[in-house]
Amino acid sequence: MAKQLYWEDVKESDEITPLPKIATTRMLVKWAGASGDFNPLHYDGTFAATQGVGKPIVHGALKRQWLIQLMTDWMGKEGILKKFSCRYRAMDHPRAMKTMFEETDGETWWCKGKVTKKHAEGDVHYVDCDIWLENGKGEVTTPGSATVILPSKG
Repeated sequence: MAKQLYWEDVKESDEITPLPKIATTRMLVKWAGASGDFNPLHYDGTFAATQGVGKPIVHGALKRQWLIQLMTDWMGKEGILKKFSCRYRAMDHPRAMKTMFEETDGETWWCKGKVTKKHAEGDVHYVDCDIWLENGKGEVTTPGSATVILPSKG
């Protein structure tokens, strides 16, 4: 986790420190177990091919959690994630596994964001952000927004 971010240290148009992510087919099986989403679209290549998506796709809920991690890492432990939303606009495909513990070369996703507005209501200090997930080609596959409450130095 990054050091604590304070409201006074943030400016509109600041970029949020990007967070790289790699999804593998192994990770998607683990996520299925943790989340209860056992749809074979996420881990079975043969099934995914018969459904018109070509190969397994990354769970939307996993991509959402990556964006939540982007915000919670950025704001620090005294920040509060007040509001969050994202939309799934494109399918992302995981890396296959070479061995039990080594993935093949492939896609790295980047969780990114930008401060769009700072405002205070009484003693509460808000920061609104646009956030998104980019694939290796730089295409935004999962856009979203978030509002955090940051502590003030004053």
